[in-house]
Formats: sequence, structure tokens, C-alpha cells
Amino acid sequence: MVEDAPNFELADAEDLVGWIERVAAVHEHRIVQLTYVFCSDDYLHRMNVEYLGHDTLTDVITFDNADDSDILEGDIFISTERVADNANDLGISFRDELHRVMIHGVLHLLGYHDKDLLSQTAMRAKEDHCLALRTF
Repeated sequence: MVEDAPNFELADAEDLVGWIERVAAVHEHRIVQLTYVFCSDDYLHRMNVEYLGHDTLTDVITFDNADDSDILEGDIFISTERVADNANDLGISFRDELHRVMIHGVLHLLGYHDKDLLSQTAMRAKEDHCLALRTF
């Protein structure tokens, strides 16, 4: 889904689905439903304030809707503006940064966290491992 990001178009959707399914399988989880919502900074900022009480910009917010621990079911909201800025700052392609943020949301649903420096480092390593599983 796209909300308030009129110039965004997701490329390689079928390949992305296959990749995310492989990541879930490697972690012994089954996908019931994942909804990605690609949006603007303003849209995601409003959600961050309303639902999480954080008055900051962010690139991704994940809501876990699963009732069982071995399934993935959730909503992942991604600011395409934040992804573009991050990609520019890091000197990488928009596509690679988008994929990193997409899988970051999945990793949250798998139980990984990034609240402190140690968990952030572990999360980045998991993101890199998952990115390496892409075949497209």
C-alpha cells in the first residue's frame, strides 16, 4: 500500500515476496499476513507520535499482530523520504536501503530488537545476513 507518497512505486514485488518468505523460513516462521505501507515522513511522524509517543522522524514502524510465536503477521510502515535520505547519507542505492528497512521490520516481527547499542549491532548483522539471501 502507498499512503501520502505519490511518486513511490515498488519494483520487483514478486522477488521481494519470495525473499521475505525465505527469511521467514530460515527463522522457522510462516507468514500469515504482512502489510507494507509506504508513506511520507509526515504520515509516519504522526503515527510515531500517536501510537508510540515518540516525537521524532523514523524510517520504519512495525506493528506485530500475531497471536502465535511461530507466525508472522503484522503491519510495517516505511517512510520513503527517510529511506531516500538515509541512502543518500550512506552512499548506497535507494533500492538497497529500502530492502534493508523492509527486512528490519520483519526482524522486529521475528523478535529482534534495537533499543541499545548491542542489540542495534546484532540487528545490523541480521539485516546484512538477510540481504545476502536476496537472489535478485
